[in-house]
Amino acid sequence: MTNSPLSRRDDNGIATLTLNMPGSLNALSDGMLAALSETLAALHTDRETRVVILRAEGKAFCAGHDLKEMQAARQSPDAGAAYFKGLFDRCAAVMQAITALPQPVIAEVQGIAAAAGCQLVATCDMVVAAEGTRFGVNGVNIGLFCSTPMVALTRKVPRAVAFEMLTTGDFIDATRAREVGLVNRVVPAADLSAETLALAQKVAAKLTAAVKIGKTAFYDQVDLGLADAYAHAGAVMVENMMWRDTDEGIAAFLAKRKPDWARDH
Repeated sequence: MTNSPLSRRDDNGIATLTLNMPGSLNALSDGMLAALSETLAALHTDRETRVVILRAEGKAFCAGHDLKEMQAARQSPDAGAAYFKGLFDRCAAVMQAITALPQPVIAEVQGIAAAAGCQLVATCDMVVAAEGTRFGVNGVNIGLFCSTPMVALTRKVPRAVAFEMLTTGDFIDATRAREVGLVNRVVPAADLSAETLALAQKVAAKLTAAVKIGKTAFYDQVDLGLADAYAHAGAVMVENMMWRDTDEGIAAFLAKRKPDWARDH
């Protein structure tokens, strides 16, 4: 690992991003947000990367915003509300950049994911968690309601579950997180990296363009009314059906052979 807040490793179409500030429990500091923003912007136009894994060094995935950094900024006579608006705007931009990525993003989570760290988990497309991991939007415990983490959380878990977490500050464990839809898979801690990689490899083996158009359509339709969602999804399927590689995929399925995909869209 380097001294950078974030490191990146690429292997066979899978980019692994590692939050690399275990001493601060990988808090979303100004430096971490800047590193994430820069890396996500590069991934957005990266045609070689098919899946992204987001993981962390140390005992915690992410403890949320850097409270020491925030408190220091609050003491500055030049900071005021403008600093905090900028901070939360930059954090929101990073979260939206994850959703806007053409590649699926899989969070590999251990230890704790708290406040904005839980927001980061909820923003990712899929989540693999180690047994014993805890998730919480616990800002209310220090008098700061997790209003921005609430945005991602309420789009991933039932409203009543989210509201209880937000107002009590209580953590839920990995098993409960899977039950409510925050987590896809819970695995032994020793198997976390291997299981996450296996999931990433399974997705990476699919037709890249189909996964890309599907991820975009997934988020485009999810907040639409029923009729509009079907109309949008139907138009996407028409576009998808006209691809050479889709025709090849159907022909290969019918002929019981592997498809010969060009993967170029």
